[in-house]
Amino acid sequence: MRSYNPDLTPPWKRSAPVPEVPAEVDLVVEEVSTGFCGAVIRCEAGTVTLEDRFGKHRVFPMEPRGFLLEGRVVTLIRPSAAPARPSRTASGSIAVPGARARVARAGRIYVEGRHDAELVERVWGDDLRIEGVVVEYLEGIDDLPSIVAEFAPAADARLGILVDHLVPGSKESRIAAQVTSPDVLIVGHPYIDVWEAVKPSSVGIGAWPAVPRGQDWKTGVCRALGWPENTGAAWQHILSRVHSYKDLEPELLGRVEELIDFVTAP
Repeated sequence: MRSYNPDLTPPWKRSAPVPEVPAEVDLVVEEVSTGFCGAVIRCEAGTVTLEDRFGKHRVFPMEPRGFLLEGRVVTLIRPSAAPARPSRTASGSIAVPGARARVARAGRIYVEGRHDAELVERVWGDDLRIEGVVVEYLEGIDDLPSIVAEFAPAADARLGILVDHLVPGSKESRIAAQVTSPDVLIVGHPYIDVWEAVKPSSVGIGAWPAVPRGQDWKTGVCRALGWPENTGAAWQHILSRVHSYKDLEPELLGRVEELIDFVTAP
C-alpha cells in the first residue's frame, strides 16, 4: 500500500510556482541575488553564462527562482536539443540551414591584405557564400587606380574596396580619391592595421599598444605585449579569438556590411 505524505505547510506560506524558461542564446535575464543583467551566451552542466552590455561575462548556477525575465521571477532550464529560434551566422545574420553557395557574382570585394581577407571570411564567410561574393586581397593599394581599371567595373559587376587607415590626409585617402567610378565603392576603417579592428577584450589585452612612427607596427605590437616577434603566429592567435561580429569594432563592422550591400544590390 502506497504511503501518503500530505503537505502540512499552510497555503499562505507555500511558494507559488514560477515559469520554467529555456536558457536560449540571446535571452536577456537578470540574476536575482546580484542584479547582473545580460544575454545568455552559453548553457552547460547546470550553469548559464551571461554577457552584459559592456561585454563582461558571469557564470551562474541555474537554481530555482534564480532569475528575472522582464521583471518576473523564473527558473532557467537547459534548452532542448532543437533550437527554439533560428541560429545565426557569425555576422549576426539568420542562418539558412542547408543553403548551397551561390555561383560567384561578377562583382568583387577587394581588401588590402591576407589578414583582412581572413578576418572577413571568419565573420562574414557564410553570408558571402550565400550571396556569391568573392573576397580577394591586394597586398596594398599603391596601384589601386590601375587595379580598378583592369577590373573594369560596371553596373552588373560592382567593385567594393576595404582600405586600412582611410582617414583624411592619409596616403590611403589620396589614392582612393583617384578612383571615381560610380560602380566602385571605397570605404575604410581608421586603424593602421586590421588587427586593431579586433576588440582588445576579445584578445585578452587592455588596449592595443601605441607603436612609435617608423617602426613596423605589427612587430612593435608583439614587442609591447611581450609576444614572440612572429607576426604570423600572433595573427593566428588574434584570429582564433574572433568568434562573431561581437569581437570586432563597429568601425569595421559597418564598412564591411556596406560593401556587401553595394556589391549585391540589384
